[in-house]
Amino acid sequence: MLDSRVFHASLYATFLIQVDAMRYLPFSLFVLLSVALPVSAHEFWISPKDYTVAPGEQVVADIRVGQNFKGGAYSFVPGKIVRFDLVQGDNVTPVTGVVGDRPAMTMKAPAEGLVIAVHQTTDYFLTYTDPEKFVNFVTHKDFDGVLEEHKARGLPDSGFRERYSRFGKSLIAVGGGEGADRVVGMETEIVALANPYTDDLSAGLPVQVFYQGAVRASVQVELFAKAPDGTVAITQYTTDEEGRVSLPVLPGHEYLVDSVVMRALEKTADKDPAWESLWASLTFRIPED
Repeated sequence: MLDSRVFHASLYATFLIQVDAMRYLPFSLFVLLSVALPVSAHEFWISPKDYTVAPGEQVVADIRVGQNFKGGAYSFVPGKIVRFDLVQGDNVTPVTGVVGDRPAMTMKAPAEGLVIAVHQTTDYFLTYTDPEKFVNFVTHKDFDGVLEEHKARGLPDSGFRERYSRFGKSLIAVGGGEGADRVVGMETEIVALANPYTDDLSAGLPVQVFYQGAVRASVQVELFAKAPDGTVAITQYTTDEEGRVSLPVLPGHEYLVDSVVMRALEKTADKDPAWESLWASLTFRIPED
C-alpha cells in the first residue's frame, strides 16, 4: 500500500527513464502505465527554469512533488491534469504539450507582464498503513480537531484511505513583470497581494489563502525559502481573520508557499476514502538587488 509520507524516489526515477520510450507507445498504454506511478502526499509545486524571461521567449517549468523544496519532475500527462494554464490579466492560455514532455511546460510567453502559471491535478488516493504517519501529517499541517473527529467517527487507526489533489500556481515575470496575481478560480489557492518582481517587499510579501471562494482564517501557511547556495529554510505562519499573512522574503531567494485543506468524506463502503486533502501552492523568486 502507498505510504503517505514516503516518496518512492527509486520507482519514480525508473519511470522517468522510461518516458522517452513511452512516447512511441499507443496513448492508451502510456496513460495506463503512468497511472501506476506512485504519488505521495508531499508538497507539490510549479518549478520554472527561469522566473524572469524576455518578451517572446518561452516559459519553461517542471511540475514537482517532494520535500524541502526538492523533488522529482513529472512529465506532461493530460489524463492526470484537470487544468494547466498561463493566466495574464483576463487572458487565459491553455498549456499544451506532447504526452511524456519533460519539462511539463514549454510555452511561448503570451505577452509582457506578470504571468500566473496554474496547474490542477486529478484526484489521487493513498492508504495509511501506519497510524503514526497520519498523526504526524495532521500534527505537522496543524489540522485542528481532525484527530478527535477521526476517533469520534469510529475510524480505524490504520487501513483507511485518503483522497487528495493539488492546486499549484507560480508567478513568472515576462519583461518587466508588471501586473498582479489574482484569484483564478481553483477550489483552493494562494494569492500574492504584492508583485514579487516590481513592488517594495521590505515589509514582506503579503498573501491570502482561499477555499471555495472564501478566505481561510486562522490556518497554517508553510514557507519554504531556497537561498542562492541551495539551502532551504522552512517556517510556519498563521493567517489572520481575512486569510492573510505577510511572509518575510529576501533578494535572490526562491519561495514555495504551501497551505492544505483537510476535510472529512462520507463513507458508504469500506473502500471509500475517509478524508480528503487539497494542496495549494505558490512559487516565485525575489530578484537580486
